[in-house]
Amino acid sequence: MPTRADAIAHASDLFDSGAFENALTALVALESESQKPDNAPALTRYLEDGIAPRLHALGFEIRIADNPDPAGGPFLIATRHEADGLPTLLHYGHGDTVHGQAGRWSAGRDPFAVTRAGARLYGRGTADNKGQHLINILAMEAVLAVRGRLGFNAKWVIEMSEETGSAGLERLFEAEREALAADVLIASDGPRLQPETPCVFLGARGALNFRLEVDLRAGAHHSGNWGGLLADPAMILAHALASITDARGQIAVPEWRPTSLTEDVRRAIRDLPMEGPEGPAIDPDWGEEGLSAAERCFGWNSFAVLAMESGVPAAPVNAIAGRAFAVCQLRFVVGTPVEDILPALRRHLEARGFGQAKVLEEEMAPMAATRQPLDHPWVRFVLGSIVETTGKAPHVLPNLGGALPNACFTDTLGLPTIWVPHSYRGCCQHAPDEHLLADVVREGLEMMAGLWWDVGAAPPAG
Repeated sequence: MPTRADAIAHASDLFDSGAFENALTALVALESESQKPDNAPALTRYLEDGIAPRLHALGFEIRIADNPDPAGGPFLIATRHEADGLPTLLHYGHGDTVHGQAGRWSAGRDPFAVTRAGARLYGRGTADNKGQHLINILAMEAVLAVRGRLGFNAKWVIEMSEETGSAGLERLFEAEREALAADVLIASDGPRLQPETPCVFLGARGALNFRLEVDLRAGAHHSGNWGGLLADPAMILAHALASITDARGQIAVPEWRPTSLTEDVRRAIRDLPMEGPEGPAIDPDWGEEGLSAAERCFGWNSFAVLAMESGVPAAPVNAIAGRAFAVCQLRFVVGTPVEDILPALRRHLEARGFGQAKVLEEEMAPMAATRQPLDHPWVRFVLGSIVETTGKAPHVLPNLGGALPNACFTDTLGLPTIWVPHSYRGCCQHAPDEHLLADVVREGLEMMAGLWWDVGAAPPAG
Protein backbone atom coordinates (compact mmCIF):
# COMPACT_ATOMS: atom_id res chain seq x y z
CA MET A 1 0.00 0.00 0.00
CA PRO A 2 1.48 3.40 -0.96
CA THR A 3 2.48 5.59 1.96
CA ARG A 4 3.39 9.17 2.79
CA ALA A 5 7.01 8.08 3.12
CA ASP A 6 6.89 6.67 -0.42
CA ALA A 7 5.73 10.02 -1.81
CA ILE A 8 8.47 11.88 0.07
CA ALA A 9 11.09 9.40 -1.15
CA HIS A 10 9.86 9.88 -4.73
CA ALA A 11 10.19 13.65 -4.31
CA SER A 12 13.73 13.23 -2.97
CA ASP A 13 14.62 11.13 -5.98
CA LEU A 14 13.41 13.87 -8.32
CA PHE A 15 16.25 15.95 -6.92
CA ASP A 16 18.87 13.23 -6.52
CA SER A 17 18.35 11.88 -10.04
CA GLY A 18 18.84 15.31 -11.63
CA ALA A 19 15.21 15.54 -12.80
CA PHE A 20 14.62 18.77 -10.91
CA GLU A 21 17.79 20.38 -12.24
CA ASN A 22 16.95 19.36 -15.80
CA ALA A 23 13.44 20.79 -15.51
CA LEU A 24 14.77 23.99 -13.96
CA THR A 25 17.34 24.34 -16.74
CA ALA A 26 14.58 24.21 -19.34
CA LEU A 27 12.57 26.92 -17.56
CA VAL A 28 15.51 29.24 -16.94
CA ALA A 29 16.49 29.01 -20.62
CA LEU A 30 13.20 30.73 -21.50
CA GLU A 31 14.31 34.37 -21.23
CA SER A 32 11.15 35.77 -19.68
CA GLU A 33 12.29 39.26 -18.61
CA SER A 34 9.08 41.22 -18.13
CA GLN A 35 10.99 44.49 -17.66
CA LYS A 36 12.32 44.20 -21.22
CA PRO A 37 10.32 46.09 -23.86
CA ASP A 38 8.75 44.02 -26.63
CA ASN A 39 9.37 40.73 -24.80
CA ALA A 40 5.72 39.60 -24.86
CA PRO A 41 6.36 36.55 -27.10
CA ALA A 42 8.92 35.18 -24.61
CA LEU A 43 6.44 35.60 -21.76
CA THR A 44 3.85 33.56 -23.64
CA ARG A 45 6.44 30.89 -24.52
CA TYR A 46 7.18 30.36 -20.84
CA LEU A 47 3.57 29.44 -20.23
CA GLU A 48 2.95 27.48 -23.43
CA ASP A 49 6.28 25.62 -23.67
CA GLY A 50 7.53 25.62 -20.09
CA ILE A 51 4.57 25.13 -17.75
CA ALA A 52 1.54 23.97 -19.74
CA PRO A 53 3.01 20.61 -20.91
CA ARG A 54 4.10 19.68 -17.38
CA LEU A 55 0.74 20.49 -15.79
CA HIS A 56 -1.15 18.87 -18.66
CA ALA A 57 0.80 15.64 -18.03
CA LEU A 58 -0.48 15.79 -14.43
CA GLY A 59 -4.10 15.89 -15.55
CA PHE A 60 -4.70 19.64 -15.46
CA GLU A 61 -6.92 21.42 -17.95
CA ILE A 62 -4.98 24.41 -19.26
CA ARG A 63 -5.92 27.75 -20.73
CA ILE A 64 -3.85 30.84 -21.46
CA ALA A 65 -5.70 34.04 -20.59
CA ASP A 66 -4.94 37.42 -22.07
CA ASN A 67 -4.15 40.15 -19.59
CA PRO A 68 -7.00 42.67 -19.19
CA ASP A 69 -4.30 45.31 -18.72
CA PRO A 70 -2.31 45.88 -21.93
CA ALA A 71 0.74 46.71 -19.79
CA GLY A 72 0.92 43.14 -18.47
CA GLY A 73 1.75 39.69 -19.80
CA PRO A 74 -0.50 36.65 -20.16
CA PHE A 75 -1.72 34.26 -17.46
CA LEU A 76 -1.93 30.49 -17.27
CA ILE A 77 -4.96 29.04 -15.47
CA ALA A 78 -4.91 25.30 -14.81
CA THR A 79 -7.49 23.11 -13.08
CA ARG A 80 -7.47 19.51 -11.92
CA HIS A 81 -10.88 18.56 -10.53
CA GLU A 82 -10.90 15.16 -8.87
CA ALA A 83 -14.31 15.16 -7.15
CA ASP A 84 -16.99 17.38 -5.69
CA GLY A 85 -16.77 17.67 -1.94
CA LEU A 86 -12.97 17.62 -1.83
CA PRO A 87 -11.03 20.68 -0.68
CA THR A 88 -9.76 22.94 -3.43
CA LEU A 89 -6.27 24.42 -3.22
CA LEU A 90 -5.17 27.40 -5.32
CA HIS A 91 -1.50 27.67 -6.21
CA TYR A 92 0.43 30.59 -7.68
CA GLY A 93 3.75 31.40 -9.26
CA HIS A 94 5.25 33.95 -11.59
CA GLY A 95 7.36 33.00 -14.55
CA ASP A 96 8.67 36.46 -15.36
CA THR A 97 12.05 37.68 -14.16
CA VAL A 98 13.97 40.91 -13.82
CA HIS A 99 16.71 41.71 -16.33
CA GLY A 100 19.28 38.95 -16.75
CA GLN A 101 22.21 41.39 -16.29
CA ALA A 102 24.46 39.35 -18.57
CA GLY A 103 28.16 40.10 -18.18
CA ARG A 104 27.88 40.89 -14.47
CA TRP A 105 27.68 37.33 -13.13
CA SER A 106 30.65 35.71 -11.39
CA ALA A 107 32.86 33.28 -13.29
CA GLY A 108 31.33 34.38 -16.60
CA ARG A 109 28.07 32.56 -15.88
CA ASP A 110 25.23 32.83 -18.38
CA PRO A 111 22.16 34.08 -16.46
CA PHE A 112 19.89 31.94 -18.64
CA ALA A 113 21.72 28.66 -18.12
CA VAL A 114 21.57 26.80 -14.82
CA THR A 115 25.09 26.37 -13.45
CA ARG A 116 25.76 24.16 -10.47
CA ALA A 117 28.67 25.14 -8.22
CA GLY A 118 28.88 23.24 -4.96
CA ALA A 119 25.58 23.61 -3.12
CA ARG A 120 24.30 26.38 -5.39
CA LEU A 121 22.17 26.31 -8.55
CA TYR A 122 22.79 29.61 -10.36
CA GLY A 123 20.52 31.19 -12.95
CA ARG A 124 18.05 34.02 -13.44
CA GLY A 125 14.69 32.98 -12.02
CA THR A 126 16.01 30.01 -10.07
CA ALA A 127 14.91 31.57 -6.78
CA ASP A 128 12.46 34.18 -8.07
CA ASN A 129 10.25 32.39 -8.93
CA LYS A 130 10.69 29.58 -11.45
CA GLY A 131 12.45 27.18 -9.09
CA GLN A 132 9.93 27.75 -6.32
CA HIS A 133 6.77 26.95 -8.27
CA LEU A 134 8.60 24.08 -10.01
CA ILE A 135 9.22 22.50 -6.59
CA ASN A 136 5.50 22.60 -5.81
CA ILE A 137 4.55 21.15 -9.19
CA LEU A 138 7.07 18.32 -8.92
CA ALA A 139 5.85 17.55 -5.40
CA MET A 140 2.39 17.03 -6.90
CA GLU A 141 3.97 14.79 -9.50
CA ALA A 142 5.47 12.71 -6.70
CA VAL A 143 2.13 12.27 -4.92
CA LEU A 144 0.36 11.34 -8.16
CA ALA A 145 3.08 8.83 -9.04
CA VAL A 146 2.68 7.09 -5.68
CA ARG A 147 -1.02 7.42 -4.84
CA GLY A 148 -2.49 7.90 -8.29
CA ARG A 149 -4.50 10.91 -7.15
CA LEU A 150 -3.96 14.09 -5.19
CA GLY A 151 -7.00 13.63 -2.99
CA PHE A 152 -7.95 17.28 -3.47
CA ASN A 153 -8.86 19.63 -6.31
CA ALA A 154 -6.04 21.86 -7.48
CA LYS A 155 -5.89 25.11 -9.42
CA TRP A 156 -2.85 27.03 -10.65
CA VAL A 157 -2.37 30.64 -11.70
CA ILE A 158 0.98 31.55 -13.24
CA GLU A 159 1.41 35.24 -14.08
CA MET A 160 4.06 36.92 -16.21
CA SER A 161 4.07 40.48 -14.83
CA GLU A 162 4.94 40.20 -11.14
CA GLU A 163 8.28 41.95 -11.58
CA THR A 164 6.52 44.96 -13.10
CA GLY A 165 3.80 45.22 -10.44
CA SER A 166 1.40 42.36 -11.35
CA ALA A 167 -0.48 44.47 -13.86
CA GLY A 168 -3.95 43.05 -14.51
CA LEU A 169 -3.86 40.39 -11.78
CA GLU A 170 -6.62 41.91 -9.68
CA ARG A 171 -8.82 42.49 -12.73
CA LEU A 172 -8.25 38.90 -13.87
CA PHE A 173 -9.28 37.63 -10.44
CA GLU A 174 -12.42 39.77 -10.49
CA ALA A 175 -13.36 38.30 -13.88
CA GLU A 176 -12.36 34.73 -12.93
CA ARG A 177 -13.65 34.74 -9.35
CA GLU A 178 -15.81 31.64 -9.86
CA ALA A 179 -13.19 29.73 -11.83
CA LEU A 180 -10.58 30.41 -9.12
CA ALA A 181 -12.80 29.67 -6.12
CA ALA A 182 -10.86 27.66 -3.55
CA ASP A 183 -10.49 26.98 0.16
CA VAL A 184 -6.95 28.28 0.57
CA LEU A 185 -3.96 29.61 -1.34
CA ILE A 186 -0.74 27.70 -0.71
CA ALA A 187 2.14 29.10 -2.74
CA SER A 188 5.88 29.73 -2.62
CA ASP A 189 7.84 32.93 -3.10
CA GLY A 190 10.25 35.03 -1.10
CA PRO A 191 12.96 33.78 1.26
CA ARG A 192 13.25 31.76 4.43
CA LEU A 193 14.71 33.69 7.35
CA GLN A 194 17.48 31.11 7.72
CA PRO A 195 18.36 28.53 5.05
CA GLU A 196 18.35 25.58 7.46
CA THR A 197 14.87 26.26 8.91
CA PRO A 198 11.54 26.02 7.04
CA CYS A 199 9.48 29.20 7.07
CA VAL A 200 5.82 30.08 6.63
CA PHE A 201 4.50 33.60 6.13
CA LEU A 202 0.87 34.69 5.93
CA GLY A 203 0.95 38.07 4.21
CA ALA A 204 3.31 40.79 3.03
CA ARG A 205 4.29 44.36 3.63
CA GLY A 206 3.03 46.78 1.03
CA ALA A 207 5.28 48.87 -1.18
CA LEU A 208 4.85 52.29 -2.76
CA ASN A 209 7.49 53.90 -4.99
CA PHE A 210 7.46 57.61 -5.77
CA ARG A 211 9.71 60.45 -6.96
CA LEU A 212 10.67 63.52 -4.99
CA GLU A 213 11.74 66.26 -7.40
CA VAL A 214 13.03 69.82 -7.08
CA ASP A 215 12.93 71.51 -10.50
CA LEU A 216 13.94 75.18 -10.23
CA ARG A 217 15.08 76.25 -13.68
CA ALA A 218 16.14 75.12 -17.13
CA GLY A 219 19.78 74.15 -17.47
CA ALA A 220 22.81 74.53 -15.20
CA HIS A 221 24.73 77.72 -14.45
CA HIS A 222 28.39 78.38 -13.62
CA SER A 223 28.98 77.93 -9.89
CA GLY A 224 31.51 80.78 -9.79
CA ASN A 225 29.31 83.33 -11.49
CA TRP A 226 26.08 82.22 -9.82
CA GLY A 227 27.12 80.49 -6.59
CA GLY A 228 25.37 82.16 -3.65
CA LEU A 229 22.77 83.66 -5.99
CA LEU A 230 20.92 80.59 -7.25
CA ALA A 231 19.20 78.09 -4.99
CA ASP A 232 20.71 74.62 -5.28
CA PRO A 233 18.00 72.01 -5.97
CA ALA A 234 20.21 69.23 -4.65
CA MET A 235 20.57 70.95 -1.29
CA ILE A 236 16.83 71.57 -1.06
CA LEU A 237 16.16 67.95 -1.99
CA ALA A 238 18.67 66.68 0.57
CA HIS A 239 17.04 68.67 3.37
CA ALA A 240 13.56 67.59 2.26
CA LEU A 241 14.65 63.94 2.33
CA ALA A 242 16.30 64.42 5.71
CA SER A 243 13.02 65.69 7.14
CA ILE A 244 11.27 62.39 6.38
CA THR A 245 13.31 60.48 8.95
CA ASP A 246 15.77 61.35 11.69
CA ALA A 247 19.47 60.51 11.52
CA ARG A 248 18.86 56.84 12.39
CA GLY A 249 16.03 56.37 9.89
CA GLN A 250 13.09 56.71 12.29
CA ILE A 251 10.06 57.89 10.32
CA ALA A 252 8.99 61.46 11.09
CA VAL A 253 5.78 61.59 8.99
CA PRO A 254 3.08 60.93 11.62
CA GLU A 255 0.69 59.14 9.26
CA TRP A 256 3.48 56.75 8.23
CA ARG A 257 3.99 55.46 11.78
CA PRO A 258 1.92 52.26 12.10
CA THR A 259 -0.41 51.33 14.93
CA SER A 260 -0.74 47.64 14.02
CA LEU A 261 2.28 46.31 15.91
CA THR A 262 0.11 44.78 18.60
CA GLU A 263 1.38 42.67 21.46
CA ASP A 264 0.33 39.37 19.83
CA VAL A 265 2.22 40.30 16.65
CA ARG A 266 5.25 41.35 18.71
CA ARG A 267 5.24 38.02 20.53
CA ALA A 268 5.17 36.17 17.22
CA ILE A 269 8.09 38.00 15.60
CA ARG A 270 10.18 39.65 18.33
CA ASP A 271 12.87 36.99 18.63
CA LEU A 272 13.01 35.66 15.08
CA PRO A 273 16.63 35.32 13.88
CA MET A 274 17.50 37.95 11.30
CA GLU A 275 21.26 37.51 10.82
CA GLY A 276 23.11 34.58 9.33
CA PRO A 277 26.26 33.68 7.43
CA GLU A 278 24.85 35.12 4.19
CA GLY A 279 24.03 38.77 3.63
CA PRO A 280 25.21 41.99 5.25
CA ALA A 281 25.46 42.57 8.99
CA ILE A 282 22.41 44.30 10.46
CA ASP A 283 22.96 47.88 11.64
CA PRO A 284 21.74 47.81 15.28
CA ASP A 285 21.37 51.61 15.48
CA TRP A 286 19.25 51.99 12.36
CA GLY A 287 15.45 52.08 12.27
CA GLU A 288 12.85 52.50 14.98
CA GLU A 289 14.48 52.61 18.41
CA GLY A 290 13.16 50.11 20.93
CA LEU A 291 12.17 47.49 18.35
CA SER A 292 13.96 44.24 17.66
CA ALA A 293 15.39 43.63 14.19
CA ALA A 294 12.46 41.36 13.32
CA GLU A 295 9.93 43.92 14.53
CA ARG A 296 11.56 46.61 12.39
CA CYS A 297 11.37 44.38 9.29
CA PHE A 298 8.00 42.65 9.72
CA GLY A 299 6.04 44.92 12.04
CA TRP A 300 7.02 48.47 11.10
CA ASN A 301 7.27 50.79 8.12
CA SER A 302 10.58 51.65 6.46
CA PHE A 303 11.54 54.48 4.12
CA ALA A 304 14.36 54.17 1.58
CA VAL A 305 15.96 56.35 -1.07
CA LEU A 306 16.50 53.98 -3.99
CA ALA A 307 18.34 56.43 -6.26
CA MET A 308 19.03 60.14 -6.54
CA GLU A 309 20.59 62.46 -9.09
CA SER A 310 21.60 66.05 -9.65
CA GLY A 311 23.82 67.30 -12.43
CA VAL A 312 25.82 64.61 -14.26
CA PRO A 313 27.31 62.27 -11.61
CA ALA A 314 29.55 60.48 -14.11
CA ALA A 315 31.07 63.76 -15.34
CA PRO A 316 30.57 66.57 -12.82
CA VAL A 317 31.20 70.16 -13.89
CA ASN A 318 31.44 73.46 -12.01
CA ALA A 319 27.79 74.34 -12.37
CA ILE A 320 24.69 74.58 -10.21
CA ALA A 321 22.12 72.15 -11.57
CA GLY A 322 18.60 73.29 -12.26
CA ARG A 323 16.97 70.07 -11.13
CA ALA A 324 17.44 67.24 -8.65
CA PHE A 325 15.33 64.17 -7.99
CA ALA A 326 15.21 61.03 -5.88
CA VAL A 327 13.33 57.77 -6.36
CA CYS A 328 11.96 56.75 -2.98
CA GLN A 329 10.02 53.88 -1.45
CA LEU A 330 7.87 53.23 1.58
CA ARG A 331 7.49 49.63 2.75
CA PHE A 332 4.41 49.57 4.94
CA VAL A 333 2.45 47.19 7.14
CA VAL A 334 -1.27 46.61 7.61
CA GLY A 335 -3.02 49.65 9.03
CA THR A 336 -1.16 52.25 6.97
CA PRO A 337 -3.78 54.06 4.83
CA VAL A 338 -2.41 53.59 1.31
CA GLU A 339 -4.49 56.38 -0.18
CA ASP A 340 -3.00 58.88 2.29
CA ILE A 341 0.69 57.95 2.01
CA LEU A 342 1.61 60.56 -0.60
CA PRO A 343 -0.86 63.26 0.56
CA ALA A 344 0.57 62.90 4.07
CA LEU A 345 4.08 63.40 2.72
CA ARG A 346 3.00 66.51 0.80
CA ARG A 347 1.48 67.97 3.98
CA HIS A 348 4.65 67.12 5.90
CA LEU A 349 6.93 68.84 3.36
CA GLU A 350 4.72 71.92 3.03
CA ALA A 351 4.65 72.37 6.80
CA ARG A 352 8.46 72.37 6.87
CA GLY A 353 8.92 74.84 4.04
CA PHE A 354 9.77 72.34 1.30
CA GLY A 355 6.96 73.23 -1.07
CA GLN A 356 9.48 73.21 -3.93
CA ALA A 357 9.92 69.45 -3.46
CA LYS A 358 7.20 67.88 -5.58
CA VAL A 359 5.92 64.39 -4.78
CA LEU A 360 5.26 62.50 -8.03
CA GLU A 361 3.57 59.13 -8.35
CA GLU A 362 5.39 56.35 -10.20
CA GLU A 363 3.60 54.39 -12.93
CA MET A 364 3.80 51.12 -10.98
CA ALA A 365 0.77 50.80 -8.71
CA PRO A 366 1.40 50.18 -5.02
CA MET A 367 1.19 46.68 -3.59
CA ALA A 368 -1.13 46.52 -0.59
CA ALA A 369 -0.15 45.20 2.83
CA THR A 370 -1.76 42.01 4.15
CA ARG A 371 -1.55 39.96 7.32
CA GLN A 372 -3.36 36.72 8.20
CA PRO A 373 -4.30 35.28 11.63
CA LEU A 374 -1.70 32.92 13.06
CA ASP A 375 -4.30 30.51 14.46
CA HIS A 376 -6.23 29.74 11.25
CA PRO A 377 -6.96 25.98 10.88
CA TRP A 378 -5.11 25.81 7.54
CA VAL A 379 -2.07 27.47 9.12
CA ARG A 380 -2.01 24.91 11.95
CA PHE A 381 -2.41 22.12 9.40
CA VAL A 382 0.46 23.27 7.20
CA LEU A 383 2.77 23.78 10.18
CA GLY A 384 1.97 20.32 11.51
CA SER A 385 2.70 18.71 8.16
CA ILE A 386 6.05 20.51 7.82
CA VAL A 387 7.09 19.46 11.32
CA GLU A 388 6.17 15.84 10.58
CA THR A 389 8.29 15.82 7.40
CA THR A 390 11.32 17.78 8.56
CA GLY A 391 11.33 17.42 12.33
CA LYS A 392 11.85 21.21 12.52
CA ALA A 393 9.60 23.92 13.93
CA PRO A 394 9.18 26.48 11.12
CA HIS A 395 9.65 30.20 11.56
CA VAL A 396 6.17 31.76 11.28
CA LEU A 397 5.68 35.35 10.10
CA PRO A 398 2.35 37.23 10.12
CA ASN A 399 3.72 38.94 7.00
CA LEU A 400 6.83 38.99 4.86
CA GLY A 401 9.06 42.07 4.88
CA GLY A 402 8.86 42.29 1.08
CA ALA A 403 5.85 42.86 -1.15
CA LEU A 404 3.68 40.34 -3.01
CA PRO A 405 0.30 40.64 -4.76
CA ASN A 406 -1.23 38.87 -1.76
CA ALA A 407 -4.18 41.27 -1.51
CA CYS A 408 -5.50 39.87 -4.80
CA PHE A 409 -5.97 36.54 -3.01
CA THR A 410 -7.12 37.81 0.38
CA ASP A 411 -9.33 40.69 -0.72
CA THR A 412 -10.48 39.84 -4.24
CA LEU A 413 -10.83 36.05 -3.84
CA GLY A 414 -11.40 36.04 -0.08
CA LEU A 415 -8.86 33.30 0.65
CA PRO A 416 -6.59 32.55 3.59
CA THR A 417 -3.04 32.64 2.24
CA ILE A 418 -0.07 30.53 3.29
CA TRP A 419 3.34 31.01 1.70
CA VAL A 420 6.08 28.39 2.08
CA PRO A 421 9.31 29.82 0.62
CA HIS A 422 12.01 27.59 -0.87
CA SER A 423 14.71 30.23 -1.10
CA TYR A 424 16.71 32.25 1.42
CA ARG A 425 17.70 35.87 1.93
CA GLY A 426 21.20 35.43 0.50
CA CYS A 427 19.93 34.13 -2.86
CA CYS A 428 20.85 37.33 -4.80
CA GLN A 429 17.41 37.64 -6.38
CA HIS A 430 17.17 40.67 -8.68
CA ALA A 431 20.98 40.75 -8.80
CA PRO A 432 23.77 38.89 -10.59
CA ASP A 433 24.46 35.39 -9.21
CA GLU A 434 20.85 34.58 -8.29
CA HIS A 435 20.74 31.00 -7.00
CA LEU A 436 18.97 28.27 -5.08
CA LEU A 437 20.54 26.13 -2.37
CA ALA A 438 20.50 22.40 -3.11
CA ASP A 439 19.63 21.42 0.48
CA VAL A 440 16.71 23.84 0.59
CA VAL A 441 15.39 22.57 -2.75
CA ARG A 442 15.57 18.93 -1.67
CA GLU A 443 13.88 19.68 1.65
CA GLY A 444 11.28 21.77 -0.17
CA LEU A 445 10.41 18.89 -2.48
CA GLU A 446 10.06 16.56 0.50
CA MET A 447 7.94 18.81 2.67
CA MET A 448 5.61 19.86 -0.18
CA ALA A 449 5.10 16.22 -1.18
CA GLY A 450 4.29 15.50 2.47
CA LEU A 451 1.90 18.46 2.58
CA TRP A 452 0.08 17.49 -0.63
CA TRP A 453 -0.18 13.94 0.69
CA ASP A 454 -1.64 15.15 3.98
CA VAL A 455 -4.21 17.40 2.33
CA GLY A 456 -5.39 14.44 0.26
CA ALA A 457 -5.52 12.16 3.30
CA ALA A 458 -7.20 14.30 5.95
CA PRO A 459 -7.56 18.05 5.32
CA PRO A 460 -8.49 20.47 8.11
CA ALA A 461 -12.16 20.76 8.95
CA GLY A 462 -12.37 24.53 9.11
